[in-house]
Parts: sequence; C-alpha cells; structure tokens
Amino acid sequence: MSDSVNQPRTFEVLTAAPVRARRKPRDWPDEEKERLIAETLLPGANVSAIARAEGLDPSQLYGWRRKALSSGLVAPLTEAAKEEVKFARVEPVASSTVEIVIGDVVVRVAGDIESDHLAKILRAVRKA
Repeated sequence: MSDSVNQPRTFEVLTAAPVRARRKPRDWPDEEKERLIAETLLPGANVSAIARAEGLDPSQLYGWRRKALSSGLVAPLTEAAKEEVKFARVEPVASSTVEIVIGDVVVRVAGDIESDHLAKILRAVRKA
C-alpha cells in the first residue's frame, strides 16, 4: 500500500445558512407610479433619492419614467421657455384635454385645438 493513505489528513467542514426564499415582487398601483414619475419631473428632483425613500430600486423608477415619457403620458419641461417659470406642475394625463398652468391661471383646451387659436388664447392670458 501507499504511504499517503496512512498519513494524517485535515478536513474543513463548511457550514452554510439556507438561502432565503426569493422576495415576491411588489405590485405598484398605477396611481402610485404616476405620483412618483411626476415627482421625478419636478425641477431639481433627485430620482435616486425619491426611489430610495419609497423603498424602490432607482433603476426601476428610471424605467417607469422612460416608459411614461416615450408613451407620451407625461412630458418634461422644455428649455425653450425664455421667461422664468414661477410655478410649474407636471401631472400625468391620459385624456385628450390639455391643461396649461401660467402663474395662477389654468387653461384647459382639447387636444385637437389649432395651434394659432391656442397661441391667441395664451397671449391673452399673459396680457391679463
């Protein structure tokens, strides 16, 4: 026989804790998603901080926001505005009615309004 069989051996016993069961994904209601997306579109909003405060992974919130923006349910503020905006509110909408907030005035128009007519209305609101 071989001499290596009779030599002392050391063994390391590995212990492991059982793996926790996988957490069931949370089902977020559409209203809650809309609220969080609208909050991320506010000027100066920190998407990662908002997500963590809600117990949500930031990448998930970025995904929701990207999907909402690409579908046209919400739109970010554009840089084209020359005047300083004193009040801005972004609300997700799924209807053909458009709501425009200028200062303390709210203008609600149908989505199929002619651009020239809308421009006249907005000029009149700004002069008032």
